[in-house]
Amino acid sequence: MDPEPPLCFLEFLFGLTGITYPGLVLGIIVLILLLISSALVSGSEVAFFSLTPHDLENLKSEDDKASSKILSLRQKPRRLLATILIANNLINIAIVVISDFLIRSFFGASSFVSMAETLNGWLGLSMNAGFVGNVLSFLITIAGVTFLLVLFGEVAPKIYANLNNLKFARVMAVPMLFMVRIFGPFSSILVNWSTRMESRFIYQRSGIDDTSKEDLDKAIELTVSSETESSEEADILRGIIKFGNVAAKQIMRSRVDVVAVEQGSGFSELMGVIKESGFSRIPVYQEDFDNIVGILYVKDLLGFAQEEDGFNWQQFIRDDVLYVPESKKIDDLLKEFQLRRLHMGIVVDEFGGSSGIVTLEDIMEEVIGEIKDEFDEDEEVDFIKINDYNFIFDGKTMLHDVARIINVDKAEFDQLRGDADSLAGLLLHHFGMIPRKDRTLVLSPFRFKIVSVSKRRIEKIHLTIL
Repeated sequence: MDPEPPLCFLEFLFGLTGITYPGLVLGIIVLILLLISSALVSGSEVAFFSLTPHDLENLKSEDDKASSKILSLRQKPRRLLATILIANNLINIAIVVISDFLIRSFFGASSFVSMAETLNGWLGLSMNAGFVGNVLSFLITIAGVTFLLVLFGEVAPKIYANLNNLKFARVMAVPMLFMVRIFGPFSSILVNWSTRMESRFIYQRSGIDDTSKEDLDKAIELTVSSETESSEEADILRGIIKFGNVAAKQIMRSRVDVVAVEQGSGFSELMGVIKESGFSRIPVYQEDFDNIVGILYVKDLLGFAQEEDGFNWQQFIRDDVLYVPESKKIDDLLKEFQLRRLHMGIVVDEFGGSSGIVTLEDIMEEVIGEIKDEFDEDEEVDFIKINDYNFIFDGKTMLHDVARIINVDKAEFDQLRGDADSLAGLLLHHFGMIPRKDRTLVLSPFRFKIVSVSKRRIEKIHLTIL
């Protein structure tokens, strides 16, 4: 039986080019697979890094392997990005090599030499035909590969991944973990190199780097004596050194711990809140704490303590509210407090929601240590001291309070915390999900054990100093 016309045409074509049929088919298949791989890896960059905090919270509440893998990858974003870049570049190089092989094999070297001779004749040049042929082959390869990569390896997959980021991330979670392990040594080198470059740029901008701060810490230790008063002076000096690097989010009182009143509350209810809290300034909100309408100064009510429940206390609300971004450094915040003659600010997140409050006292405590007056309780942090090396803390306890209570330098948590400010946040940063009860995590020089946990948060944590 006669062969089919397409097959006859292909055999004729392969005979002209000198390439075997299996070789061309294999090359085309490899090229298609590489383009698919490039699309998947490029789309992964958008998929993983476009996940919102809401998406991550949903993943933490889901008890499946794909979600845990996504959270595990997001724990170290720099390593993930380095792995994606390395894999994408290797795939793109392979695409260029395979494409050049296919183009040269399909058209043949003589075709490009003939094209070069024709071009020399049109332009009246006498350039070497072999050299010009190689240049034309290179240009055709680059133009074709660029078109394929931009369209199918970059634009299309990234648009799809942006619209279906969670679905795309689930599909690529396992391959990404595999590539992270394969390219681990290379990505570590890339991350360390980029971190050093970043530190150098920060140093050039700020005039002081972490090494200088370490030198100053050592100088302080050498200068002061071992007496108690000298130790306190050293803590104050260290606080001054680190003052400009502390953000408002790190010292704020979280919204769940803020004492505030609703604008529609009765006067008797307000007085009950004032007597129970003992605070001199109380935020006032309408319906929700995200909608702060002003600050109430208790001293304005001193002459009206005996009024009836219907008394219009709302007339004393001061609407001069200072809103502070979470990332604002406290040295800048202190200047703003002084300029505007205020003692309290509302800390807001990137979405405009209220995260908590920060006061002038909170800022001063970062330098001179905890300030207590006659109305403060002996200890406001919820913790149990078992011995000098074992403590049980509430999950919402701020890391700077933990450091103060267990008597270690706050810098001990700087390399462990990530973006977390609370003890539970630190563990969530490393676990990537809400862990089960009795689960243990060792982060030298500490060991953490989950004592109790709910569906929404870590409640109690056993901290051991190793």
